[in-house]
Amino acid sequence: MLTNLLASFNPEKKQRVFLAAHWDTRPTADRDPKMENHNKPIIGANDGASGVAVLLEIARNLKKEPPSIGIDIILFDGEDYGREGHLDEYFLGSRYFAEQAGNYRPKYGILLDMVGDAQLSIPKEGYSQQYLPHIVDKIWQTAESLGVFQFERRVGEYINDDHRMLIDKGIPCINIIDFDYPYWHTMADTPDKCAPQSLEVVGTVILHVIYNEDI
Repeated sequence: MLTNLLASFNPEKKQRVFLAAHWDTRPTADRDPKMENHNKPIIGANDGASGVAVLLEIARNLKKEPPSIGIDIILFDGEDYGREGHLDEYFLGSRYFAEQAGNYRPKYGILLDMVGDAQLSIPKEGYSQQYLPHIVDKIWQTAESLGVFQFERRVGEYINDDHRMLIDKGIPCINIIDFDYPYWHTMADTPDKCAPQSLEVVGTVILHVIYNEDI
């Protein structure tokens, strides 16, 4: 059984922003160079755990210093469940959430995926820039003002991820992702390929965006 996890800060506030990540890891290491590993689940230190780690620390900060707006944190399950090349089998948790969202229409959402790479480099994800350039600009300008060089000004790849399921249902969401990661979907996606500094800079940028959001 798959399970999405949700937490809300200031649930009474009508003005809301949501933060999301997927908390599952891929059940098959189908890109591993060793064939014998292809049916083993990956550890997923970056692809899954990094986004969750940042959101947990953000949640700790929000509890200590409540923001002026409502914040929802959503951990999606089943993002990485499908067979490669069968996109309809992926993003199960976000598909379900988008279908069941009803009148939930936050100001915008931010999806974090693969943000722990020790060699972190985050371009503007293609679909995010296409559909929500004003939100992308807000975040990248915040990063620039903080001197966070890992947020690059260039537009990167168009990446199918949980944010697409939300955008398609009218829920605005952008993706912060470093997809240039050689250990993706392999057994080598382990903590030693990640760095706490990468998690810190992403979390710092997001917190600054949240605390400076207009009511």
